[in-house]
Amino acid sequence: MSMTRINIADARASLSRYLARVEAGETITLCRRNVPIAEIRPIDSAPMKQRPIGIDRGMTLPSSFFEPLPDEVLRGFGRTRGGKRLGGDEE
Repeated sequence: MSMTRINIADARASLSRYLARVEAGETITLCRRNVPIAEIRPIDSAPMKQRPIGIDRGMTLPSSFFEPLPDEVLRGFGRTRGGKRLGGDEE
């Protein structure tokens, strides 16, 4: 893997060209007046490990989760306790 040093003005002028080089695996050091300030490098496209699907196995829900929502919260969604819409026809 090669590494290139470029100044900010060069990066601005030819960003797409440098990004193509990064995509090809090159690391580019971005400099301000020839002093390194940042590095542009390729990232892994594949995740480190597969994410689990579904609910977390160790997760538990408190019993309050299943209690009805307070009236003021329901009104915020335009609903009443019976599930009817406020100020309009049913869907």
